Amino acid sequence: MYKELQHIIDASRRIVFFGGAGVSTESGIPDFRSVDGLYHQQFDEPPETILSASYFRRRTSDFYHFYRQKMLPLDAQPNAAHLFLADLERAGRLTAVITQNIDGLHQKAGSKTVLELHGSIYRNHCLRCSRGYGPEIIRDSTGLPKCSCGGVIKPDVVLYEEGLDDDVVSAAIRHIRQADAMIIAGTSLTVYPAAGLIRYFRGKHLVLINRDATPMDDDADLIIHDSVGKVFSSLTATPLSTEENV
Repeated sequence: MYKELQHIIDASRRIVFFGGAGVSTESGIPDFRSVDGLYHQQFDEPPETILSASYFRRRTSDFYHFYRQKMLPLDAQPNAAHLFLADLERAGRLTAVITQNIDGLHQKAGSKTVLELHGSIYRNHCLRCSRGYGPEIIRDSTGLPKCSCGGVIKPDVVLYEEGLDDDVVSAAIRHIRQADAMIIAGTSLTVYPAAGLIRYFRGKHLVLINRDATPMDDDADLIIHDSVGKVFSSLTATPLSTEENV
């Protein structure tokens, strides 16, 4: 199966990667829905509730207590999956990374075209004056993180009950439509509307890499049930040849 995936990569000129939480688990960041994931840990309230816009408004201090503990992996480092995708972009074969993750590891690995559907922990803004801040302002504060103007600083992450950014979604759709191959990895494809974007793919090869089955398995040309880092560490990012660039 790895050889078949390598062949697909070598034969493609416009690959789009669509990834979820399983891409970052090998960097020590728990996913959400697996047996060891965040949603199976014991909290006073379900993480889906705590990470909702209404909870943020009603119980802002409790939101930040959870957010600081579970959502700020600032010391995490890219794994083999992130590094391979950055190499594949430099080789001229990968046109975009579309990610549901908010951890910024694709950028740390060197990827340039990264579309973050659910935002990023590295971007934060004041709800009063819109001044931007890095994640350290939240990590190093206690209680409510405050701007110099006195406003509360909110992470630029998409909470439950909030919509996705229109510009990011439009860019993702454009890249997916133009792709000749799409690799989907580390996602259960159950989180909408993000998972619904893959219906725009009309290219030649659809590849799914995930430990468990997904609702899209019947539509895939190649399915690999394994860890994303293990799969990508066995591959080579072959640069486009002069003939392929024509």
